[in-house]
Amino acid sequence: MNLKPELESRLERVLAAVEQLLPPAAPPVDWAVTVAANWRRHSFAGYLEAVPQIEETRLDDLVGIERQRQLVEDNTRQFLAGYPANNVLLWGSRGTGKSSLVRALLNTYAEQGLRIIQVDKQDIPHLPDIFVRITGLPYRFILLCDDLSFEPGDAGYKILKSVLDGSVYAAPQNVLIYVTSNRRHLLPEYHNDNLGARMVDGEIHHGEAVEEKISLSDRFGLWVSFHVFKQDRYLEVVRRHIARFCRDHGLEPVWHEELEREAIKWSHDKSKRCGRTALQFARHWVGQRLLGR
Repeated sequence: MNLKPELESRLERVLAAVEQLLPPAAPPVDWAVTVAANWRRHSFAGYLEAVPQIEETRLDDLVGIERQRQLVEDNTRQFLAGYPANNVLLWGSRGTGKSSLVRALLNTYAEQGLRIIQVDKQDIPHLPDIFVRITGLPYRFILLCDDLSFEPGDAGYKILKSVLDGSVYAAPQNVLIYVTSNRRHLLPEYHNDNLGARMVDGEIHHGEAVEEKISLSDRFGLWVSFHVFKQDRYLEVVRRHIARFCRDHGLEPVWHEELEREAIKWSHDKSKRCGRTALQFARHWVGQRLLGR
């Protein structure tokens, strides 16, 4: 009995199934010309995919968050210089400039060797695989987890704790982790979390639920908070963005009471006074003016 054709058919089916599990063939990232990459998961493995273009956000564009910008920029400069530097948690309300600040840092310091790898929450278990690919390279990498939050029981929670704590999953010396989140402790907080708090020698000691939630965020050496603007600050940021857009397009910068009222109404419609809202209004208003000139 000739089993060869049947065996070949089975082998072909096995190889076809294995190919479905393997990541697509991708060229290695050339970090000499690539400043940012994404980690792409595929079945049980993954690969780094170069990002062809980065939004051209500049540090000078980030008005209204000067204190936060200075803190994170100083930490990044320490890192680039090979000095001690901290992993960073940028937390606060949406639209307040957390992600934009990280992109602006890349645009400013890429020529000095700064690189960014963006990692989604579900890919945090792959951090050790990413470390293997970049350990020892002559660049400084920020691993960016953007808009990160966990629910109780998420697989990546304990792995990220281990990475930040310097245990078996510790990041190499040329890597820092920057996380942006709307949650200060990266986990949902409930009213009854504080019911386990107690007084010991005049000091408040949190209950187990709160201690567990703090245990991750506490591993970030630098916390930087971002908040919504008061109206005067919001209007100041709108005015500066309008002036910049006008200069970029050859218009004379203007500011008057009607424009101020329009900016306030825009923030009411968006239900938020923040840097993103101010920037969006400035783009809209200057664009309308350019169309009508």
